[in-house]
Amino acid sequence: MDELLDILTPEGQPTGKTALKSEAHKNGWFHATVHIWLFTSDEKILLQKRASTKKVFPGLWDISVAGHVAAGEDILTSAKREVFEEIGLQLETKDLIKIGTRIHQVSHANGIQDNEHHHVFIAELKVPLSTLTIQEEEVDAIKLDDLSTLKNTENLENVLLPRFHAYYCSVYDKIINYI
Repeated sequence: MDELLDILTPEGQPTGKTALKSEAHKNGWFHATVHIWLFTSDEKILLQKRASTKKVFPGLWDISVAGHVAAGEDILTSAKREVFEEIGLQLETKDLIKIGTRIHQVSHANGIQDNEHHHVFIAELKVPLSTLTIQEEEVDAIKLDDLSTLKNTENLENVLLPRFHAYYCSVYDKIINYI
C-alpha cells in the first residue's frame, strides 16, 4: 500500500513536505515508523512472519508489529492503528510504553532506501494468540517465542536480523525491567 508520509529531516524534525512511501523509499527521504514489541508476563515475545510478498525481508520472523506513520498522524495513533490492522488487537494508549526512538538507515538490493526514525514501544499481550486476526497482505503467521530469542539473534536463521542484535538486546532489557 502506497501511503502518504510526512518527510522528516535526518534529525527527525518535520520538513512540512509529504510524499508517497514509494517516493520516500526511492529517494531515501527520512520518515517515521513505529515498532511495537508485544510480550507476555511469562517471558514470551510475539513474532510475526512477514508476508512472502513484502518487498523488504519477505518471510522473515520479525517485530511483533511495525509500520509507517501516515502523514499528519500522531505517533501513538499510528502504533495503535498498526497493531489493530496487522493482528486485530485493540490497544489503548495506556498499554503502549515508549522505550525510545532509533535512526535506521539501510540500502536494500531492490533499490529501497530505508531512512527511518523508528518510534519503539513495548506492550503486554494479555489475550491468547487464537483471538488475534492477521492481515494476510502483511503477515503470513504469528507465534510466541521465548523472550531470550531477542538476545540470541546472532545465532538464528530467518528470525530477526543479526546485524540489529544490539537493538534487540535493548528491547529485551526494557521488557525484562518492566516484567
